[in-house]
Amino acid sequence: MKFTHILLTTDLSDESLRAFAPTADLARTHGAKLTLLHIVQDVPVAPHGAPLAPPVSAPDVGNLIDAARMRLREQASLVGSDIEVECAVSASADIAERVASYAHENGCDLITLSTHGRTGFRRFVLGSVAEAILRYAHVPVMCFPRPE
Repeated sequence: MKFTHILLTTDLSDESLRAFAPTADLARTHGAKLTLLHIVQDVPVAPHGAPLAPPVSAPDVGNLIDAARMRLREQASLVGSDIEVECAVSASADIAERVASYAHENGCDLITLSTHGRTGFRRFVLGSVAEAILRYAHVPVMCFPRPE
């Protein structure tokens, strides 16, 4: 299988960096373009005191997107200068669905990500973004788990 455009998702945490080196190696091996993607979770809510008004985004979403762009540029430097790297930030209520749709819209042929390795009750309460991406994606997904 030949990869030409790899989508590397990051939640901007240190744990998400685990996927960077192996994904960069894969991009080098295949001569693939690499896109770093961060999704800002934007859950629209009804304005206070106006229950019939259409839902609106939180007022700080724009600031979160700007901050994410700056952090992504910092993280892009970890990949190396020998790979074509693009940084993208998007906002959505459903992170996994947005990752899958971004991959489809932009011709990505592989999605890579690190998993946080939550188990038990924490996973039940918080859900699993990695698992949801696997369900939504129409391209292969490569997960890098937390080491033992």
